[in-house]
Amino acid sequence: MAIFRTLLLLPAFAFVGGIALLAWNGSASASYAPPANPPQTIVIGIDLSSSNPLIRDDGFAGRVAARIAPMITNLPPRSRVLLRSFGAYNAAANNKLSLDIVIAPKTARAEDIARLVGGVIGGLPKMVRDGRVQVQNSTNIVPFLMNISRSVDCRAMPVHVILASDGVEDSQVARLSRRTATLPAPLSAPFPGCEELMILGIGRGLNSPGDTERLFGEWQFWSQSAGFRRFVGLNDW
Repeated sequence: MAIFRTLLLLPAFAFVGGIALLAWNGSASASYAPPANPPQTIVIGIDLSSSNPLIRDDGFAGRVAARIAPMITNLPPRSRVLLRSFGAYNAAANNKLSLDIVIAPKTARAEDIARLVGGVIGGLPKMVRDGRVQVQNSTNIVPFLMNISRSVDCRAMPVHVILASDGVEDSQVARLSRRTATLPAPLSAPFPGCEELMILGIGRGLNSPGDTERLFGEWQFWSQSAGFRRFVGLNDW
């Protein structure tokens, strides 16, 4: 009889134990929340091609710098900031503007890196005039992005790619200064799950609303095909 009574009680114990386990799991889930401001990767690409007004216009360079710097200022520790230049498909030609740094409270504060990057972008026209940075005669935007895709991991942290460029691809990929030209989709998605591709100054070198819209459509198509979650293209702001 005692054994029978024990067997009858086993389901009850199992039920109570299950309730307790569910309650513990629920409280554990409720107490966990992802970080409000997780580490991010910010990639900044500076277009040094001759068609890009950024390399000549001090006022516009200052506005681009003022747009980008706040994106860095509030980055949390362990975030990564990459600054690169592009134009010619030539690594040696783009070595002068190169930065790869991880945000750290004591050695690389976000506000200091924001000031550094803003100073470089805002001072670019003067660096060109002084001969410290060389203007380039082609615009390899897609090849630059393909190279960058091998240096970032969108699964590890959110990745934002910001290009200070007019968006006029002028390379073996496409000649977007021609109104009949189009950007081919990448063969695979090199940026799967990456947050954003942003182009600051899109269409600015062509001075045509129609061309700006055309370029916006081309880069929106390319960014979606490449795996970015969203595309932002600004001619002015």
